[in-house]
Amino acid sequence: MQLNDGQAAESRGEGARSDQSTPPRPARPTGTADVRSPAREPMVRERAASPPAAQGRESRLWFDGELHDATKLQATLGTHALHYGSGVFEGIRAYATRDGAAVFRLPEHLERMRKGCELLGMDFDVAEATAAVLQTLRANRLGDAYIRPLAWYGDGGLGLDVTGRSHHLMVATSATNLHLNGNRTRVSVSQWRRNPASSLPPLKLCGGYVNSILAKREVRLRGYDEAMFVDDDGYAVECTGANLFLVRDGGITAVEHRDALPGITRDTLVRITGADSRPVSMEELLDADEVFACGTAAEVAPIAEIDGRRFDANSPLTREIAAVYAATVRGESSWSGRWLTKA
Repeated sequence: MQLNDGQAAESRGEGARSDQSTPPRPARPTGTADVRSPAREPMVRERAASPPAAQGRESRLWFDGELHDATKLQATLGTHALHYGSGVFEGIRAYATRDGAAVFRLPEHLERMRKGCELLGMDFDVAEATAAVLQTLRANRLGDAYIRPLAWYGDGGLGLDVTGRSHHLMVATSATNLHLNGNRTRVSVSQWRRNPASSLPPLKLCGGYVNSILAKREVRLRGYDEAMFVDDDGYAVECTGANLFLVRDGGITAVEHRDALPGITRDTLVRITGADSRPVSMEELLDADEVFACGTAAEVAPIAEIDGRRFDANSPLTREIAAVYAATVRGESSWSGRWLTKA
């Protein structure tokens, strides 16, 4: 397998786009976006008694138009999302680059979030959310960071009708915390099935992640690190918070399934590697030379075994892909500029 754009040489150092074309090859990064939001009045806030300030920590959180001390905001016990999971979130990463902190594929993440909000009937201004992410990142002076925007329904009484309810938007940032810890991961197939897309669209809807919690808890009790979903026909879907790829005889295949989240990291890797994207049976997956998971938090994580089936301990192609991905998100690739938003 030959990585595109000479990326093999460079390896030394989450709505994704629908087309699967290889990125263009500019001679140098084409620059970064700097989107600013039009001003508007903040929405009504949900405030409660503030807990004591966290010692040795200065953390700012963007909430409904303004930055606040993260320790001084709380949602009330009547919050609709607390009772029914009526919220939408994204997991986004920022990276320290030679030119300062930059957010990877921010427009794609926020467009996917907009789709989830639209589904639940919440207003979502992509330009405002973009400005909020960048403002929060700057306020917390983070280079490498995990970014969590969350939109949710607030107070207004119990019941499933969300018409006319208040809704809110926050953005929090934290030091990077890798999903799967960036290590070779032991995976087990869960007894639970992934939420079918015909019942719950594969977006980052808060309530839908109870499905992942159940699967993760089940396999952890059996001594595994991560759970994998398989459908009733024996086809691989995804892990609890990451998409799947396999390597066989030097070829790379991205596992495709209608019930799986259309991952932004997955899309990035398909574009970089030219991987084939198609449904994959568990029989084929277990016959692979290498298997890896990918996601915004997981990045590129080699899988050590699936229910006792061990894979190549060196995972050479997976590690090469991981190095190329790392170069891309840190602005060291010739096409990084089109995917990075400067903070």
